[in-house]
Amino acid sequence: MYADALVNLYTEDIDAGIRFYRDLLGFTETFRTPHEGTPSHIEMKLGGFTLGLGTVEAARQVHGVEPVPGSPAMVVVVWTDDVDAAFAEMTAAGVPALQPPHDTGNNNRNALLSDPDGNLVEIVAKRS
Repeated sequence: MYADALVNLYTEDIDAGIRFYRDLLGFTETFRTPHEGTPSHIEMKLGGFTLGLGTVEAARQVHGVEPVPGSPAMVVVVWTDDVDAAFAEMTAAGVPALQPPHDTGNNNRNALLSDPDGNLVEIVAKRS
């Protein structure tokens, strides 16, 4: 009955979100509307995960809801080979750091950042 799913984040600045997820984290754009100009919705993939970004205005118009981007009710988790190198690259690009790389359970190394709207983004790697 169900086939696929994605997480859609609402954003105040979709262009900043695109730069963050596509240009810094390496997501590949798979869909956008409208096709010309600034999109109101975009979808991107990383591995088998699909992430959507939709503007707050589109959420109001299409769904009649008032989203509040950046309320930490969820986290987008992205696996990497080297958390320390990824963290250094992201913070050098101006991404706000919330928690520097640190060892956690299950032999993981994690760091916590925020996207341009303040949504939580966790980068994780297995410790060597």
